[in-house]
Amino acid sequence: MNLSTVVTAVRTAGTQLLERWSPDNRPEELYAALRANDDLVTAILRPALLDALPGSGWEEDEHATGPIAAGDQWVVDPVGGNMNLVHGMTDWNIGVALVRDGRPVLGVLHLPQFGEMYTATDGGGAFLNDVPIRVSAKTDLGLALTGTGQAQPGRGVELTRRFGDSITAMMRSALYVRSSVPVGHQLAQVAAGRMDVHWQFENVRSHIGPVLLAREAGATVTDLDGTPWEITSSGYVAAAPGVHDAALTVVRGAL
Repeated sequence: MNLSTVVTAVRTAGTQLLERWSPDNRPEELYAALRANDDLVTAILRPALLDALPGSGWEEDEHATGPIAAGDQWVVDPVGGNMNLVHGMTDWNIGVALVRDGRPVLGVLHLPQFGEMYTATDGGGAFLNDVPIRVSAKTDLGLALTGTGQAQPGRGVELTRRFGDSITAMMRSALYVRSSVPVGHQLAQVAAGRMDVHWQFENVRSHIGPVLLAREAGATVTDLDGTPWEITSSGYVAAAPGVHDAALTVVRGAL
């Protein structure tokens, strides 16, 4: 699979989305605006990616969890942070992952607003605009910049509690704690060494590419039991190696 083909298609979609963005965006029909952005990106990426890899499949639900069908499967998050885009904010992205027989082998994350194109291949390292990137060298969680997302509405009281408790616990241990979406943004910052820790109590399809990016940049990525992350893990901690164990201990305290 030619990585440049994926990058070209993603960049094209990003250019189209930028034409829709304005700091004055305020959706009259919120869900219609969200669907329109997703549909625009999917209409560009789906034919381009399926044609580029004959016989590959297309995952329909980027928010699903659990095993993925065998063979080559494209997992696309058309607009990570779509809610931000339609409200005139800048934290949004386009994400693509290729999963081969249950293993992520390619990830692309494009931040059109900032002109940043993150890429990673299994065993091939991680790059930002074609320049290699590496996680931070910090060894003290007390000096770390950390973050997580939030529980999606309707996912249950217990999941919401875990996020809240873990944020409170991390505030007692880390220098800085962020709770924001999209998740891909935070994982990209970990990969680039700008942030040091990202944790999640959910492990959905749209996280696959960004997790691969962080791992290829040298992050230690485990599930919440401390075993190596897999796409079927229930949650994860992705962190610079020097602070991973301390961060995992804090997060596990919220279980």
